[in-house]
Amino acid sequence: QVQVVESGGGLVQPGGSLRLSCAASGSIFRINGMGWYRQAPGKQRELVAVIRSVGSTNYADSVKGRFTISRDNAKNTVYLQMFSLKPEDTAVYYCNAEIYSDYRLRNYWGQGTQVTVSS
Repeated sequence: QVQVVESGGGLVQPGGSLRLSCAASGSIFRINGMGWYRQAPGKQRELVAVIRSVGSTNYADSVKGRFTISRDNAKNTVYLQMFSLKPEDTAVYYCNAEIYSDYRLRNYWGQGTQVTVSS
């Protein structure tokens, strides 16, 4: 069984920084892409950043230059370093991982972690 668990959310002032972590555990053969999504109240879930197994990345235009996604393959962990946070970054942040386990490739989601940017 595979689990994906996020951590690191919280309350931060505008202009501040936060680092989110997401660890996958269980019967994992291989992890392909890993990414972060977010959902603000009343809005659809949107892609924030994704990192592929080879290390290439993509970012939403709204976070380019402020957020950095990285991964530690040895720890099955993906990180999202967020700088210069704005109130509009407030949302529940979800981790997604495409994991090959038990001879099947599936998408797994974490439970979400709240990020609130407010003074």
